[in-house]
Amino acid sequence: MAEKTLRPRRSLLFVPGLRPDRFAKALDAGADIVCVDIEDAVALPRKQEARDLTLPLFATPAPDHVETMVRINPLSTGEGLKDILALKECETPPGAIMIAKPGSAAEIRLYDELLSGRCAHIRFHVIIESTDGLANVDEIARSSDRIDSLLFGAVDMSADLRAAKKWETLLYARSRVVHAAARYNHDLLDVPWLDLNDQDGLAVEARASNDLGFTGKASIHPKQILVINEVFSPSAEEIARARRIVAEFASNDTGLLVVDGELIERPVLRTMHRILAVADQLGL
Repeated sequence: MAEKTLRPRRSLLFVPGLRPDRFAKALDAGADIVCVDIEDAVALPRKQEARDLTLPLFATPAPDHVETMVRINPLSTGEGLKDILALKECETPPGAIMIAKPGSAAEIRLYDELLSGRCAHIRFHVIIESTDGLANVDEIARSSDRIDSLLFGAVDMSADLRAAKKWETLLYARSRVVHAAARYNHDLLDVPWLDLNDQDGLAVEARASNDLGFTGKASIHPKQILVINEVFSPSAEEIARARRIVAEFASNDTGLLVVDGELIERPVLRTMHRILAVADQLGL
């Protein structure tokens, strides 16, 4: 799989597809990604209205520090097919799409094939939110060079698994997605925290996700962005340690070294380079 340019994907802010007036505000909210949702956020009778309102938003370039995308309906639905046709007919297609509910790598390859030509630049961000998606997550993660990130969808996943939507009950599912994302060097964002009045709960879950291997977390309101960005940004201590390890390995030919009494082996360099790439782009 081709090497990708790292960029901060700490936070993602969803905007309802029927509220284009919120898009410009979302771009200024401090999120690394803004995603206009025409899938879960839009009732079936209003899908075409959402398409008509959403796709023109991408005619105006977003600020360089914000990645923008649209969450489309699954290809297994008629609305998903209409989304693909609308993207192909759009004068200025978005730079990325969020793919909902894929169950197999074949589905991702079909998106790859259908979004060719003038849509060949579109990047993929894939939600793992079903038992089929979880069972096939490794194959899905390596199915296309256009994939930049995965997103763990806990709400639909818990329903599919017949499990309570709690951290403990979904730890196995989260861990499988972490493994696949790390194996193929994709960013990985966790599900939004739905209680807008519980910032402490948001911080606790974001830290747990960060510790497990997620690189960011989605959100449903701008007031959640500050907490998420803080949790998923490398600290000054982490950045200093990463720079030291990278520098010491550059002058070390043994494949391992000791830093602050801890044995560090060369595979750790991948994580250190990631920390520094994100820190450099954030100006930390």
